[in-house]
Amino acid sequence: MSIFTKIISGEIPCYKIAENDEFISFLDINPNAKGHALVVPKREENKLFDLSKDEYNSLMDFSYRVAKALEKSVPCKRIGMTVIGLEVPHVHVHLIPINEMADMQFQRKISLSKEEFEAIAKEISGNFI
Repeated sequence: MSIFTKIISGEIPCYKIAENDEFISFLDINPNAKGHALVVPKREENKLFDLSKDEYNSLMDFSYRVAKALEKSVPCKRIGMTVIGLEVPHVHVHLIPINEMADMQFQRKISLSKEEFEAIAKEISGNFI
């Protein structure tokens, strides 16, 4: 069972942004930038392209909606998206507010307080449609 499955089941807390029957989005607790969010299918699947075409398209649609909420909530030049999946064997999309290429390199991390995480999650959630 992946750490994301434990988050989905409520065993591990998260800073939730949005959720429906198929997907959940929450803030990355080791973010590249303020607002760095993850979008995760609730059904545990290791590889992105092992999802069915319908699941993949639904994941991208849900990610699009989270990205639009991020854009309204966090000042940035754009929202970067990546799917790497090596660190957790459960499909997940990274949505990262970026201002420069280094924001997408997963080498620079920022620290946020619990209050900052809660505030930005609430802000993004409020802009989710």
